[in-house]
Amino acid sequence: MASRSSKQFLLLDGMPVLAHTLKVFEESEAIDKVIVVGNAKDLDYCRKKIIERHGFKKVSDLVRGGRRRQDSVFNGLKALPAETDLVLIHDGARPLVPAELVNKAVSELKGWSALVPGIPVKDTIKVASLDRFVMYTLDRPRLFLIQTPQVFKAKVLLEAHWQARSDGIWGTDDAMLVERLGIPVRVIEGSEENIKITTPVDILIAEAILERRRKK
Repeated sequence: MASRSSKQFLLLDGMPVLAHTLKVFEESEAIDKVIVVGNAKDLDYCRKKIIERHGFKKVSDLVRGGRRRQDSVFNGLKALPAETDLVLIHDGARPLVPAELVNKAVSELKGWSALVPGIPVKDTIKVASLDRFVMYTLDRPRLFLIQTPQVFKAKVLLEAHWQARSDGIWGTDDAMLVERLGIPVRVIEGSEENIKITTPVDILIAEAILERRRKK
């Protein structure tokens, strides 16, 4: 991001990115509690400047993250109340997730153990060798860009994380760990607006999306 601040603390329309994210879950009737996982050095700032300042009542705990994303999620899972049935994992840097998508993800889990939102890939995807020669082309109609929130039966996700740690596996998302257990992961339609703030241009896109929402 070419910034001294972590991307989740950058201002978006006058409010930190993370505050936008938490606001969606704070207002969702499908969510009972929120656990924020972050860098140890940022937790006090997050508590005072974001959670307390914006009055987020559903945040029940702030948990120190780990070296990898997977470690951080695992730390968050260990902080869950024992009676937790469903858990959603969401990226703090996805501030524009529609409330409808959060509610839909929870309601459509139903008899499944894992569910992820995704949008169909628009571009052709090719797999290349390390020296940048095309090896083969993937079948585009079967490809999805996977987003968060990803929804799981809490016990299933915790088991998947324990097994991955035991096997020395580090996945790029939580669904990948559940897939390793042979458990089906359902894909539902995500949202084009559910972007992840990663580069400076993403802030510009996010501001444009917010401006369009205000005009509706």
